[in-house]
Amino acid sequence: MRWYAEKYEELMNVEPIISVCGDDCAVCPRYLARMDEELHETAVFWFKTGWRDHVVSNEEIKCTGCGCRSTCSFMLLPCTKEHNVAMCYECTDFICDKVSDTLNGSNEKMIRCRENCESDREFELFKRAFYEKEKNMRIKG
Repeated sequence: MRWYAEKYEELMNVEPIISVCGDDCAVCPRYLARMDEELHETAVFWFKTGWRDHVVSNEEIKCTGCGCRSTCSFMLLPCTKEHNVAMCYECTDFICDKVSDTLNGSNEKMIRCRENCESDREFELFKRAFYEKEKNMRIKG
């Protein structure tokens, strides 16, 4: 995704926006994509890496925020609500099986992501966005 890799310098220096699952939204292509072409390239990449089973529409790939989605891929958002915490690290059960499963699944997906990146810079951005979950989940605002 050339548009994404071209933002490397800018994105590697932005303040993180850490989601419940440990993703850094500030460098997530779904969060950043605004133009139709950017959204489509993002949807194609998600398909190539196996994150989706088909190339989804621009509307479906566009970020609407975790709180706006009816489901959470990792089921951590509903869990934090159940435990009445904003972030997993606030929970007395941290690190629980759900968090462990999230971290393990993420590590497996990183390999496929790396294989589909066009450059080291692109992978570094994806790594910051999605593959520093454990470190990010421990950040206490």
